[in-house]
This record gives sequence, C-alpha cells and structure tokens, in this order.
Amino acid sequence: MTVFLLLGGSECVVSVQPRPWPEPDPQVAAAIRAIYRGRREVPLAVQVRDRLGEVFADAEFVAAFGRAGKPGWSPGRLALVTVLQKAASLTDRQAADEVRENLAWKYALGLGLEDPGFDHSVLSEFRSRVVAHGLEERVLDLLLERLQAMDLLASGGSQRTDSTHIVAAVRDLNRLELAGESVRAALNALAAACPDWVDQVLVVDDWSRRYADRIDTWRLPSSRTGQDDLALAYAADGYTLLQALYAPASPAWLRELPGVQTLRCVLVQNYTRTADRAGRLRIRRRERTEDGGDGLPPAPSRLASPYDTDTRWSAKRDLFWNGYKLHVSETCHPQTDGDRPTRPNLITNVTTTSSTLPDSKALDSIHQALRRRHLLPARHYLDSGYPSADLIVSCARNYGIALVTPVLLDTSRQAKAHQGFAAHDFTIDWAGERAVCPAEKTSATWNDVVRRAWPRPSSPSPPWTASPARSRSSAPAHERAAGSVSTPASSPRPSAPPAPSNKTAPGSATTHCGPASRAPSARPPTPRGCAEPATAASQRPTSTTPPAPPPSTSSDSTPGGTADPSTAPTTATSPDSNSP
Repeated sequence: MTVFLLLGGSECVVSVQPRPWPEPDPQVAAAIRAIYRGRREVPLAVQVRDRLGEVFADAEFVAAFGRAGKPGWSPGRLALVTVLQKAASLTDRQAADEVRENLAWKYALGLGLEDPGFDHSVLSEFRSRVVAHGLEERVLDLLLERLQAMDLLASGGSQRTDSTHIVAAVRDLNRLELAGESVRAALNALAAACPDWVDQVLVVDDWSRRYADRIDTWRLPSSRTGQDDLALAYAADGYTLLQALYAPASPAWLRELPGVQTLRCVLVQNYTRTADRAGRLRIRRRERTEDGGDGLPPAPSRLASPYDTDTRWSAKRDLFWNGYKLHVSETCHPQTDGDRPTRPNLITNVTTTSSTLPDSKALDSIHQALRRRHLLPARHYLDSGYPSADLIVSCARNYGIALVTPVLLDTSRQAKAHQGFAAHDFTIDWAGERAVCPAEKTSATWNDVVRRAWPRPSSPSPPWTASPARSRSSAPAHERAAGSVSTPASSPRPSAPPAPSNKTAPGSATTHCGPASRAPSARPPTPRGCAEPATAASQRPTSTTPPAPPPSTSSDSTPGGTADPSTAPTTATSPDSNSP
C-alpha cells in the first residue's frame, strides 16, 4: 500500500487495480479536431496517444503498489505524465496543472473536461515507488518494445553513444563544509529517529546554535588558520557524537542510521587521530601526500555530500562538476534521397555511471543492455574515450559489433620526431611470435616482459639492414642500443580480428564521414589516427551570510563503546582544489 496526498491535503491509503486506459473523451476529441484542423501540427501528447495507444499498462507497475484500499491513480498514466513532463521541462506543480487544464494531455490520458486531475505530490510519490522497486527502466523498455513492434526500431544498423555530465541535486561543499554538514545531517537523522535520546545525551542548546542552519550559510573564516580550527572543531563534534552513540547505554540501532554511517566515513576520509606521549588523542586534517600529509582517499571513493553518497567530484578538460555521467545511445540512420531518413533517430539506451568511471569501462554494460533489448547495432560510433584494442576485438567477437572510432596518435619519441621506427612501422606476426621491421628483417626471439603489472610482448631485433626509404641510424642513440619493439598487452591478437573497412594508419590525416545525423561540434578538432571512420559538457554564487558559527565546546577524546567508530568503511568526493 502507498499513501497519496489527494486534493485538499488529506491522506488516504490507496491501492492499484490494473485496468485498461479509458478511450479519449468524445468532447475532448472533438475540441482537439476543431482546434488543430488543417495543417496545424498536432501536439505531442495527442500524437503519442493516437500512434502508441496504451503504451504503459498498469500491470507493469503493480509490483510497486498495494492491492488493498481505495483505488488510486493509474500508474501507467502517471508514467505517461512523467514522460510528457520531462519532454516539456515542467515541475511537478506545472505538470499537475497541465493534466487539469491542457486538452491535449486530457486526450492522451483519457480524461473528461471536468476531471480535476491529482495533487502534484502524487508524481513525486510515484517516482519514489518506482525507483524503490527497481522499475526505473521499465518506462523506456516498454516504449522501445512498442517502437520495435511498429518497425521503427530494429537491431543492426548504426548507433552512436556519447557521455555527458549530470550535476547532482545537492549543494557543492568543500572539505570544511562537508565535515560540518555531515555532523548536522547526523544530528537531524537522530532527532527524527529518537528525539528522547538526543535530549538526554546532548546539550541541545549548544548543538542547535552551531548546527541549526546549513553550514554553507555561515561566513566561514578567510584565513587558513581559522579554517583549520573550524574544521577540527567540526571533527571534534563528530567524534563526540559518535562516542555517545557507541556508548553501551545507547541503542545499537542508532549507529546504523545512514546519516551516522556517513558521518563516520567523512571523519575517516578527512581526519586522523593519533596519541601523543601523554596519551591524549590529537585530531589532524588529512592532506595530500605530495603536500606532506597522510594522504586522502582516491577520488572514486571520497564522499562529496552527506545527502547523496553516490555523487562524486570529477573533471573533464575545463569542466569540473559534482554528480554523475550519463551515456546516451541512439540510432543514426543515413539520409535517404529525400529529406527524411528511412527511420527516425531514436534513443535506445541510457546508462548512468559514477562521474569518475572512464567511458571505456561503461561500454560493455551498454552493449549488454542493448542485447537485452534486442537492439545491438552492427556499427557503433564512439569518440576516443571509449575504445581500446581489447574492446575493439572483444566487441566484434562477443557482440558482432564493429566499433567505428578514432584512436589516439602514437606518442612515442620516434613518431613525434618523425625519425627512427615507431611501433606502427613494424608488422607483428602474432601466430609466429615475431616482428618484421620496415627493412623486412625478422626478429630472432620473442619475450614477454612485465610493465606496470601488465605483460607486454617484446621482440628483440636482429641486426637491422638500412632501408633506402628509412634508415635505422636516424633513430636516437638509446633506441639504437635497445634493438627491440614492445607492444602493449591490450594490442589485438585474436584468432580472427575484425577487418575494418576504412582503416587509416595512426597519425594519418585521412578520415571518413560517419552518419550525417548530428550537427558538427564547435570545438576545434584535435589530430587523431583512426581505426575506422569517426563521427562526431560552476562558479559558486556568493551571498550575504551571517557571522561565523560559535566555537565548539566538544572534547576531542576518543569515542568509547563497543566498537571504534573511527574505523568506518571507506565507501565514498570532495575535491582537493576546492578545499580551504
């Protein structure tokens, strides 16, 4: 069962009874025909209902709702409202108003002219229920299934995938603010879960004076010393709170609250505690090892907000954001003789990952999702952030997909200086385990060496014969002495590697056009070699804030109890460059 806030603000326990959508109301349909008579374009909502019909059935979402109580709003129609809401970039209130006032939306939902719709809070509740039961991809799956049935989508053909950044719906916090806000979030969670314990254990007046308002609303100290003192005060408050929570007399279940666990992680990731000769524990801020500190956790592990433990800080060129990455795949059909392609270009998959995850690590999960939907392409267009030699081979072998993507230039000294022999000048015979130089001399031996924990085939060379076109003597002295060529373990060496149709050597200026279904980028092009044809994401606002928070009166002694609260698991990032 679930609780929906109905019009008027009263709460009512409702259930979901799957039933077919009602047909469009005759009066609404007649008004739509009269308004959009002639060549006027029909609204999207009307086209969706006319062409797709009941695309989101109630039965697909019944697992997220109860079966007893007063029947509530149709979850299938709420899914359609959510899609139309996002397409028009509307808030929940605006979307609820459209349901009540917009004839096109009433037509799509099968509502009468006098239907009052629902309260805007129903949409938020619907999304929460869908996500909590793992049905967040069901809307896209149902839409793609309907489009496949209409022969607007099919496997094979060409698709492209690109990533963009998603800014998390949380405030940006530096390390100082993160520490204070984590204490505040834990206090709020404890006050909501067990207010009696908070009243008995903590001096509420002192804590409420420091943590009643958001930490980022205070005017923080401008000096480094003042910032360090305030950061240590926040840490002392956090350890004092954990000490009280881990005391034997405190309820054990309070320690398992998400806000408390997040506070433990923030303290472990940003502070250290050591005992001096007198046995007193001293709290210190963690600093980067290059600055002489104890070191900070890697960026993929560091918490960035106490309210969203999955968001991470990341950087890409000149873009710096706190959030996630979104990988969007869509079809890219070539243009026909007319103005329109044979099929429309449609989104086939959306994958959200951590902002710190490289694009290449997300490619396999993208292909698995496309295979589950029976929408694997024959040619997949990607930018240079996705491919590697292993992926080019494995995608052809496991999925039958040819990756069409630029590869990076050879960055060796020889390639940059245009002297000597670069790696691509050699012909590698993987089966025979030998290398052939441009002078057609064959290597004598084949050895495996290990660099950075990865095996790399290395082929020491025999004496080389000068070539009229290129001489070995033109290579640098240290390269002449080495007399070997190494290739990375990720170099393709399958039994039957895919043969690209338009291959160019690394460093070549020759490229081939991909599908002409995307506007050219305004960013200046960077030179790359191509394995196949290639195709073509905040400054914080200032505000007037109240004076600095009052100093903490908490001690920095070690929390006692059944376990050491400073040994929290490191599960989650605050950027070093953004920390005072």
